[in-house]
Amino acid sequence: MAKLNVLLMTILLTCSLLLVTSQHRARKGFIDLERAQSTARRHEVEWKQLQLEQTRLAKHSLIDAAARRDLKMQPVTPDRTLYINATPSAAGSKPVAR
Repeated sequence: MAKLNVLLMTILLTCSLLLVTSQHRARKGFIDLERAQSTARRHEVEWKQLQLEQTRLAKHSLIDAAARRDLKMQPVTPDRTLYINATPSAAGSKPVAR
């Protein structure tokens, strides 16, 4: 009978340790899942902010202002435009500018 009690106590202790180990792994897995979900939410917020910034930077008025300010570009006016009239006349003639 004593051997049976020792065997049952050994099995009980083994099951208890396995239960504790299993609960620890489950908690650790849950914590990892929460961290991953938190990171995913943070990345989603950052992605939306980047999309808003891209939309803002792609606006025509902002691009036009940057071109005028940084590149010193000016709008084209008719008096600054050169029209070239290319007529297919003689082979050696040059196009006439108006």
